[in-house]
Amino acid sequence: MKKTVKDVDVRSRRVLVRVDYNVPLDANGNVSDDKRITASLPTINYLLEQGARIILCSHLGRPKGEVKKEFSLAPVAKRLKELLPNVNIYFASDCIGEEAQQKAAALKDGEILLLENLRFHKEEEKNDPEFAKKLASLAEIYVSDAFGTVHRAHASTAGVAAYLPAVAGFLIGKELSIMGGALENPERPFVAILGGAKVADKIGVITNLLNKCDTLLIGGGMAYTFFKAMSYEIGDSLLDAESIDLAKQLMKTAKEKGVKLLLPIDTVVAKAFAADAEHMTVASNAIPAGWQGLDIGEKTRELFAAEIKNAKTVIWNGPMGVFEFPEFAKGTEAVAKACAECSGTTIIGGGDSASAVKKLGYADKMTHISTGGGASLEFLEGKVLPGVAALNDK
Repeated sequence: MKKTVKDVDVRSRRVLVRVDYNVPLDANGNVSDDKRITASLPTINYLLEQGARIILCSHLGRPKGEVKKEFSLAPVAKRLKELLPNVNIYFASDCIGEEAQQKAAALKDGEILLLENLRFHKEEEKNDPEFAKKLASLAEIYVSDAFGTVHRAHASTAGVAAYLPAVAGFLIGKELSIMGGALENPERPFVAILGGAKVADKIGVITNLLNKCDTLLIGGGMAYTFFKAMSYEIGDSLLDAESIDLAKQLMKTAKEKGVKLLLPIDTVVAKAFAADAEHMTVASNAIPAGWQGLDIGEKTRELFAAEIKNAKTVIWNGPMGVFEFPEFAKGTEAVAKACAECSGTTIIGGGDSASAVKKLGYADKMTHISTGGGASLEFLEGKVLPGVAALNDK
């Protein structure tokens, strides 16, 4: 177990908080979606209540080590002031250096300083020890609360922990307890649902989950590689050719471990990869030449929904079809609905599945929606996340 912000005394202390304010900006340079900012407020509000002196740091976009005005966090400071109107919030035009030092030193209890974009310095992504040391010198305690970045060993996610007591904020604490708990000690039956395009991208996840789950449902583009491994004709469907043998091996492993591995029994196929393409539903072993699979069929939706309904723990990562096209979003919608109606613990592993659940209006019906795409995938793989490993143990 990692220490959280509740395990340290923060009163009158300068606390460096790594947040994820990588938010979209509109044409006028205003924040167009503040979900990531509001997600950080529980940790910030707790620190404010405790009388901490808060120094927030984040990246925005990919400035690649150069100062670029369009990636400035100044619009974020503006939005933060609107969300916390009764708090003194300051902005430093750099994340290290004299101005940052002076403004950090001048903070009073219950005040906030937001530092400029960390990635204006190439040393941030290189996890340069000297840069991490300068960043750490602004504060007395470090709080990690940007789950979407903890799979990267950057100066602000891992490096600073070498110089300061390092603990998790509420956002990371929640990810570790809910996702970690589901993987380590799930209530059973435990159903894992995987979609997305390539088997290669999910090898680690499938391998890890086969050691933990009771049932594994596979949909999305990678299902066709499994069909190919079963000698089915797949027409023009997406194929991860290099992973055919691997798919065979994974099916064999599932059988050996007594894990029920379910693939689509019917498939929605289309004449072209287009929203308005001519389409029909066929059995998964009867995809005609010249057609491509773009979604799971109706019988599969019912099969998958029945498995999800009876589950006590569900983890879902990856859409069931091309959900950007309404006509081929029905499989993803059916899985989202089944998860929403499941009475057990339902965890959505970030990325496209999280987008789909939010878009369909089921977000508040899920136990937990992970805030990190790549980070949640690596967590599901059982990998060590550098930004989590760097935090102090209880």
